[in-house]
Amino acid sequence: MNDEWARLEASVQAQLTRMQQLSDDLAAIRVRYTAAGGAVTAVVDGSARLLDLQLSEAVSRMQPAEFTRAVLGAVTAAAQQALGARSELIAEYNSQASD
Repeated sequence: MNDEWARLEASVQAQLTRMQQLSDDLAAIRVRYTAAGGAVTAVVDGSARLLDLQLSEAVSRMQPAEFTRAVLGAVTAAAQQALGARSELIAEYNSQASD
C-alpha cells in the first residue's frame, strides 16, 4: 500500500508541476507586432490583452481611416499570434496530461 501511495503522490506532484509550468508559460507570452511600415507596434499578452501601443511619427501623415486600419491591424495580428501560442501550450499540456 505504501508503494501505491508513493506512486500516486508522485503522479499528483508531477501533474501539479506541469500545471504550474503551464501557468507560468501562459503568463510569459508576449507578442509584439509592427504594422504599416513601422508606424504602429502593438504588444499583447497570452490573453490577447493589449499591453502597449507604440506609434511612430509616421502616423501623423496618415489619414484617419488609414490610421485606424493600421492600429486595428497591428493589434489583431498580435492577438492572433498570442492566442495561437496559447493554444499550442495548452495542446502540449493536454497531450502530456493524457500520456
